[in-house]
Amino acid sequence: MAKVEQYLLYLNPSNQPIMKSIHYFFVCIAVLFGTNATAQTNKTASDIDQITTTLMNYIDGTANGEPEKLKTAFHPDFNLYTVTDKDSLRIRSGKEYIANIKPGEKANRIGRIISIDVENNAAMAKAEIIIPNWRIFTDYFLLMKYEGSWKIVQKSYTWREIPASEKK
Repeated sequence: MAKVEQYLLYLNPSNQPIMKSIHYFFVCIAVLFGTNATAQTNKTASDIDQITTTLMNYIDGTANGEPEKLKTAFHPDFNLYTVTDKDSLRIRSGKEYIANIKPGEKANRIGRIISIDVENNAAMAKAEIIIPNWRIFTDYFLLMKYEGSWKIVQKSYTWREIPASEKK
């Protein structure tokens, strides 16, 4: 017998329901901690790697004038959402967005992935795009995994001006 059970029997040897309750309590705790550990392992390295590749196709495609890379990153029906200076919601189609990327025309953009959150076949990601001497964009992505690959199905973004003191 475990020392805790021996101690409880010593305190109240005839009260078996307490023993069962204590045993049930420890089983529940073990299950809860075990479930939490299992949930964390659902975020496989393979999914993270695939999502990273998808996001880098977006970042590299826009920076290097590669609309074909963008087409591999985005679902064909994706939309982009932002709030304008006049406080209205602007929605653009993904097709319009990709059409504005001129093949071979490099853009002065520095992008980095900030976070990726995965649950089963859905993910959210955050990236930062710096356009030197102008703006810092923060992009939020909704991604879905279907037909074996991760696609961006929605992009929402905002920006802030680079302070004049930081401009070159």
